[in-house]
Amino acid sequence: MCGIFGIANHSDAATMTHLGLYALQHRGQESCGISSSDGEEVRTFKAMGHVADVFTEDVLKRLTGDCAIGHTRYSTAGDSSQSNAQPIVVKCAHGTVALCHNGNLINAHTLRADLEQDGAIFQSTSDTEVILHLIARSQTGDLLTALGETITKIQGAFSLLLLTEDTLVGVRDQNGFRPLNLGKLNDSYVFASETCAFDLIGATYVREVEPGEIVMIRGKELQSVKFPAAPRLSKCIFEHVYFSRPDSIVFNRPVQQSRDLMGRILAQENPVDVDLVVPVPDSGVAPAIGYSQASGIPFAFGLIRNHYVGRTFIEPRTKIRHFGAKVKFNAVRHLLEGKRVVLIDDSIVRGTTSRKIVKMVRAAGATEVHMRISCPPTISPCFYGVDTPTKKELIASSHTVDEIGKYIEVDSLAYLSLEGMLRAVESKNEYCTACYTGNYPLEFVDMFPDAKAEDRQLDLWEAGLRE
Repeated sequence: MCGIFGIANHSDAATMTHLGLYALQHRGQESCGISSSDGEEVRTFKAMGHVADVFTEDVLKRLTGDCAIGHTRYSTAGDSSQSNAQPIVVKCAHGTVALCHNGNLINAHTLRADLEQDGAIFQSTSDTEVILHLIARSQTGDLLTALGETITKIQGAFSLLLLTEDTLVGVRDQNGFRPLNLGKLNDSYVFASETCAFDLIGATYVREVEPGEIVMIRGKELQSVKFPAAPRLSKCIFEHVYFSRPDSIVFNRPVQQSRDLMGRILAQENPVDVDLVVPVPDSGVAPAIGYSQASGIPFAFGLIRNHYVGRTFIEPRTKIRHFGAKVKFNAVRHLLEGKRVVLIDDSIVRGTTSRKIVKMVRAAGATEVHMRISCPPTISPCFYGVDTPTKKELIASSHTVDEIGKYIEVDSLAYLSLEGMLRAVESKNEYCTACYTGNYPLEFVDMFPDAKAEDRQLDLWEAGLRE
C-alpha cells in the first residue's frame, strides 16, 4: 500500500515529483520522501506525515537536479517509523542508490537473516532494504546486471524505482502484482503507480511497465530489459475494487470502468426493491452509480464523508455512541427519512464499521436498510502489499452471509460473485484473487516468521476506520 513516482530529464524534477505524490497520497499517509539527482549527487528528504506538510518550498529548493523519485508509504512490512520512510539510500560500488518500493517481499526474512549472518548491517526493518543489500553485494560493476541478479533472488510483489547520480530505473516483478506505469512529458519520461499522477502534471500515459521488465533511463535514452513473466500473472484485483483512484488507468484498464461494471453486475445478480441507492463514500460511489443505472433506482448521496479526518483522532471523555463512524460519516436525514435504502460499499472487513453506518442510516429515518457489496466476501489476508487484517479478524472467514447480515443489522445483504467481479475487469485469468478465495499464487511461509509481525499488520489497519 504505497505510491511511487519518478521523472527523468526535467528541469524541475523534485517539484514534479512532489505533485505526483499529491496525486498518490491515497496510497499511503504514513510517511513520504523524495530523492533528486543532478548528475553528480543524490539528495534526499523524507519525513513522517503527509506530502503537503513535509515538502515545503524551502525543502524543494534543496532537492536540485533533473531526475527524481518519490514515495508515499503505508507500511505492510516494517515498523511505522522515520527509519523506514523511503526512498532508502545507500552508497555502494554503483554509486549512491536511492530506492522506492511498492509491494511486499515474501522471502525478505530469510534473505535478511542470511545477509546479517554474512555481516550485513541494516538501518531499517523494512523489507525494501534487503533489495539494496543484494544490489550492493553484486560482483558486477553494471547496475542493470546487478538488478537482474537481484530479481532472481527476491520473491513476492515489487514495483521499484531506483535513482543514481545519472540513472532512473523502473522495475516490476514477474507476477505483475502491483501496478507501475510509464508516461511522457515532452522530453521527460515519467513513472507512477497510477496514471492520475500523470494527469496532474500534464504527462501522457504511454504503457504499463510489463511484468518482469526493467526500464532504465539515462538522459533522453530509454533501455528496456525483459525477464520472462510468470506463467500465470497475478495482478492485484483489489486495485480495481478499492485501492486505486477511479480516475486512474491501472493494469492498462480504467478503474472507473471496472467499478461501474461491478455495480451493474451486482444489480443484476442481487436486485432489491428500494427507493434509493446510497454509496458508502468514497469507494462505494462508482459501483453505486453503476447499480443505480442498471436497476433504474435513483441515486443519492445519503452519506457524507468528512475528508479532513486524519488517521487518528482524540475521542472525547464523554462517551458518544458510534463516535468513530460519526467522525468520518454523517447521514443526510432529509434524503433518507421514510425511504427504503440500499447501501453500496466495496467490502466488509470486520463488519464493525458497516454495523455503525447501518445504525446511523436507520437513526436518520430509513424504513429499510439493505447492503450490497461490489466484491465477494473477503476471507483471507493479503501478503503481497495490501494491508488487510489477519484471517481471524475477517468476519467473512468464519461467518455466513446471513450471519454477517444479522450482525450489521441490515434487512438483506448480498455480495458480488467471484465470476461477476472477474467479468467486470474482463479477466483473462491474470488477477490475484487470494483475498476472496484463499488460493495464493506464491507461497508466503517466510512472510510472517512470528505472530508479532501479523499482529503488527492488524494494528496498522486499526489505526483508522478505513483509508
